[in-house]
Amino acid sequence: MLNYSRSIFLVMTSLFMVLTATPAVSAEETFADYKYVLHISDMDPSKQELILNNASNLLAAYQPGAVEVEIVAYGPGLRLMFAENVNARRIDSLSQSGVKFSACAVTLKGMTAQLGYEPKLNPGATVVPGGIVRIGELVKKGYIYVKP
Repeated sequence: MLNYSRSIFLVMTSLFMVLTATPAVSAEETFADYKYVLHISDMDPSKQELILNNASNLLAAYQPGAVEVEIVAYGPGLRLMFAENVNARRIDSLSQSGVKFSACAVTLKGMTAQLGYEPKLNPGATVVPGGIVRIGELVKKGYIYVKP
């Protein structure tokens, strides 16, 4: 009986060690082979178009599910994510195709103070605490950083 109890204890201990040593996959992690973070901090319409073209090209270059793309906007580049931006339909389309759009909360706060109202963002955009911080987080997770 003693050997049986000891065997159960060893099996349970081993199982516990295996389960606690296996890293959990967070909701933000994906299994895409390629991950890109695209950075826009310029309100120049040609650069805004370029970054959207880059996102489209990346989606077209890989099989579905093999690439993840996130566009991070801060500073004057945040205007790309304004609801009334001329690229709103492209952003909607890219968002539906899986491209993530991150808008800097620090910039949004500054623009709100400057404009006297909070600008409405494209529904596809998610506000993140800081644009540059978000880029750093993604690079640390293995994303390829691109600033067109």
